[in-house]
Amino acid sequence: MAIYRFRVTFEDYEDVYREIDMPSKATFLELHQAIHNATGYTPDVSSSFYVSNDQWKKGTEIAFLPTERKQSNGVIEMEGIRLSKFIDDPHQKFYYIYNFDRPYDFHVELIKILKEEDGKEYPCVFKAVGTVPKPVAAANFPLSTAEDDDEDEDLPTDDTEYGVDEDEEFDLFDGEEEEGGEDEGASGVEDEY
Repeated sequence: MAIYRFRVTFEDYEDVYREIDMPSKATFLELHQAIHNATGYTPDVSSSFYVSNDQWKKGTEIAFLPTERKQSNGVIEMEGIRLSKFIDDPHQKFYYIYNFDRPYDFHVELIKILKEEDGKEYPCVFKAVGTVPKPVAAANFPLSTAEDDDEDEDLPTDDTEYGVDEDEEFDLFDGEEEEGGEDEGASGVEDEY
């Protein structure tokens, strides 16, 4: 059986990559799981591989936990599709998006086709370079800690609402009424009522 060696690189962290050996009969779901075994990320989130060209342009989508819209449009699902079905080139590329809610983009490139080694278990990580970035917190906001909750120094006091002291008066039209002597509306036009 043939073994595919894929280099999986973070799009935004090119110095961080994993080389993973996969049997040619493996499915895209098994590659998805192998990537997450190698990175430490949870694999149970919506993700997709896209068959790509040399410029990483996304083509056919192969999805895990697709949305209802994608399902109704007939998207291919990872569970039943073997890697060999989409390997047309000895340097085949796949663009991979992990976790559509807080996405990480990967470049997955076939770099070598090997023969299966007796006694070796697949999939396996052949090489690991660099430390993977930690998953992003919700909407890129820092997570609140117990210490943060105790710090109330920036909160408004009882007599201040929304950062405005209630005792201050903001009569913007006082000066206009006194000078003009006529009762004009805020737009400077006399009321016709």
